[in-house]
Amino acid sequence: MILCGVTLTGFSTTVFLDVVTRSLGHPWLWLQEVTMTFFVYGIFAGAAAATRRNDHLCLSAITEAMTGRWRLLVETFNRFVVLGAALCMVWFGYLNFLAGFGNFRMPSMTPLASLYAAIPLSGALIALFTVEQLVNGWRNGFAGRGPEPFAERLAEERLST
Repeated sequence: MILCGVTLTGFSTTVFLDVVTRSLGHPWLWLQEVTMTFFVYGIFAGAAAATRRNDHLCLSAITEAMTGRWRLLVETFNRFVVLGAALCMVWFGYLNFLAGFGNFRMPSMTPLASLYAAIPLSGALIALFTVEQLVNGWRNGFAGRGPEPFAERLAEERLST
């Protein structure tokens, strides 16, 4: 989550600086490359964070209505689909990363591989978080905490501190 905040802050700051420097008539051309890098890494870090929090790549509407073995089966199937997608991101992202050393970003002449590296890194994190969810789900069940009233949640937070 911290990485998501850093990339969002970096993206917003570089876009602001790009607008200001262009308005002053002295644009910093390299800012567009930095902005693109923050944007790409932010997207893939966000996908990994959302997977970790179970907010993304999940068919939760179907599984929340289920209980018992059916829920276990469907949740496991969902996680294996996500794991397959993550492993494809790792493999094909790595191939794309290797191919990126032949193409360069202008004006800095940085290899495009610096952008493509976010794909296999994100895939590896998504795979790790999915395996973690599978293990925790098999041990403790996949039933998450449902929505609780604000007063109960506030009282629980006060007791835990």
